[in-house]
Amino acid sequence: MASIQLNNVTKTYGNGAKALQVIHGVTADIADHEFIVIVGPSGCGKSTLLRMVAGLEDITGGDISIGSRVVNKLEPAERDIAMVFQNYALYPHMSVFENMAYGLKIKKVPVEEIKQRVAKAAGILELGKFLDRKPRELSGGQRQRVAMGRAIVRQPQVFLFDEPLSNLDAKLRVQTRLEIQKLHRELGITSLFVTHDQVEAMTLAQRMMVMNAGRMEQFGTPEEVYHRPATTFVASFIGSPPMNLLKHAAGAKPGHILGIRPEHLDVGSGGWQATVESIEMLGAERLLYCRMGGLSGEQLVVCTDEATTAPALGQTIGLTPRAERVHHFDSGTGIRVSS
Repeated sequence: MASIQLNNVTKTYGNGAKALQVIHGVTADIADHEFIVIVGPSGCGKSTLLRMVAGLEDITGGDISIGSRVVNKLEPAERDIAMVFQNYALYPHMSVFENMAYGLKIKKVPVEEIKQRVAKAAGILELGKFLDRKPRELSGGQRQRVAMGRAIVRQPQVFLFDEPLSNLDAKLRVQTRLEIQKLHRELGITSLFVTHDQVEAMTLAQRMMVMNAGRMEQFGTPEEVYHRPATTFVASFIGSPPMNLLKHAAGAKPGHILGIRPEHLDVGSGGWQATVESIEMLGAERLLYCRMGGLSGEQLVVCTDEATTAPALGQTIGLTPRAERVHHFDSGTGIRVSS
């Protein structure tokens, strides 16, 4: 197991006038045993960054270190990492045991040691009764566990996960997410996990790296990212529904954007006056889609619990933001300017 250091890492495709920079100076220190989630929308560079750590993409600038070694020029096999892909990458003609053991056979690990490592990994992942089956005889969740088992038996210093849950249905994603949490608690291997799903990021991460257009917008714990977003992008990307970002609401300072999360608005008669345009009932909570200042005014979302009486469509309601939960961002740069 090892720490990971990213020092001003850049990636550019092409040369000259046609050069396209896709990673812009990412710097981060990841401690040994940490579980880090890299999250962002499609095309933000998160998978490219992971592939550079893995050695599957060349680094244009900066350094990547795993443990005490700078690995920029090392081949993937020399980096002591194991990667889990979203499409499982299992050999269809091999059994579960053979898939998990294949990398060890290539390394000429003794047969008895291979059996011991596979048995241990299968026990952790509850795959013992499936070792003789072919991948086609397994569910999507079981196949993903086999892929994780193949990574575990290698006993790497670092786990790399490239959107491993994206091919699973909603129920299996939750189940597999819990298994990954359990796996990390038991093994403690330093892990980088890429996803576009903020729920995965918030629930799995010890710290999370929020990426946007090849830049790291914020690196912190889920609580820090949610409660003190560094930019308007982070504020709008993390949270469902996202933070309301308002330029003209009472309390917004000149040149600033006021941010308030939907659950931090209290419904009453005073405060901002807003018209209810739509209502969504989501079981334990209700979302009110409102507009301030008539048809040309700003839209915002309010989250209330099921015990709160729902207003009528078209009704004007009062909204009071909780003062300690208001955020301010620079309207030009989008960067946080106060608590």
